[in-house]
Amino acid sequence: TDGAAWALFIAGLLGFSQAMFSTATLHDVMLAMLPLAILVAGQMIVLLIGQIDLSMTAVMATGSVVSASVMTRHMAEAAEPGVTLTGILVCLAVGAIIGLFNGLCHAILKIPSFIITLAVMMAGSGAAVWYASVVSDTISIGGLPDAFRYIGYGHAAGIPIALVLCVIALVGIHYVLSRTVVGRWLYAVGHNAEAARISGVPVRGVTIAAFTASGLCAALAAIIYTSRIETGLPTLGQNMLLDIVGAAIIGGVSLFGGRGSIWMVLIGVAFLSVLDKSLQLLGLSLFIVLAVKGCAILAAAIIDVARARRVKNA
Repeated sequence: TDGAAWALFIAGLLGFSQAMFSTATLHDVMLAMLPLAILVAGQMIVLLIGQIDLSMTAVMATGSVVSASVMTRHMAEAAEPGVTLTGILVCLAVGAIIGLFNGLCHAILKIPSFIITLAVMMAGSGAAVWYASVVSDTISIGGLPDAFRYIGYGHAAGIPIALVLCVIALVGIHYVLSRTVVGRWLYAVGHNAEAARISGVPVRGVTIAAFTASGLCAALAAIIYTSRIETGLPTLGQNMLLDIVGAAIIGGVSLFGGRGSIWMVLIGVAFLSVLDKSLQLLGLSLFIVLAVKGCAILAAAIIDVARARRVKNA
């Protein structure tokens, strides 16, 4: 399956257009990859325990409008960097709270993760639109501080700030998964939750932590996206769920739990980003782009099912 994943990646890298390899295009692809990689890494953590988080887009939308309203309404008269820092912390808090709620509902109430996160996705998306319409004359919330808007495309010592945030998040997740007992617990729960419980793994706590981490990753990505569009948007990320789950599957993260890494995340994100940009450069319609991406995700899912079946038979 690793060979198949690399084959998919190379096929995408070869691309469908010579223009794909221009400096400007590759720069655009890299900028698009950064927040998506954070989102997919958060999804990967939940997939590791054999669950799924469909609420990441709702976290992005809610975090975007709430943090924007705090910075432009409640702290409009405050000084920097307090305004921007507060906006960032509020967005992260929204992500952590929603993720914690998902984890508690699944771990304590035994609600299937698909159902609870689907419900939160729908409720959160609606709540974000309602909240934005209440605090603003328009649905979007503009007038964000310059310091916050600088996060999306700004540089520090010649390095994009978004790249710094992405590297910190991915390196942190990689360290937890590969170097800590919590990482081993995540893999153990994904392989066999009952066996992990018998072995002394705090399955409930690990599950809650995984969903909370996913919420935080979605909030961090929302900060980057919001700063780029310079507006708190209640529809932020509404069409990204396919890319988030699809990139994880294409990279080789198992839908059945117990298998995944940051390297797999990067492979999947790179493939989808290159594929998407290549199809756009060809001038294909959105419907064709979605169809091609859907076929790629389906192929990766079939490969994952076949791998899981071989492991089970062995």
